[in-house]
Amino acid sequence: MHRLAFAVLVPAVVLLPGCLAKTALDVVTAPVKVVSKGVDLATTSQSEADEKRGREIRKQEERLAKLERLYEKQLDECEAGSRRSCDDARDTYAEMQQIIPTIPAPPEGD
Repeated sequence: MHRLAFAVLVPAVVLLPGCLAKTALDVVTAPVKVVSKGVDLATTSQSEADEKRGREIRKQEERLAKLERLYEKQLDECEAGSRRSCDDARDTYAEMQQIIPTIPAPPEGD
């Protein structure tokens, strides 16, 4: 019986300090990990900001293209004599003029 207890206790004594050291290390580094994770979540990397801006520009370009198609259709109907289409075309044109300055010019190589 003493040999069995000795066989169990010796490995436990050898392994336990390592386990305690690991736990102590985890406890000490936990606040640093939490703070750094919070900072990472709170900040936006440059590539994330670029991707977000690219998505915004694409949405604006898509909206402008849709408005241009609508404007052409409204102008055709206006020329055909529809007074309401003339008013709608004027409103659509005004919205297009608001969007155009927000879209950057394409690079010169394109």
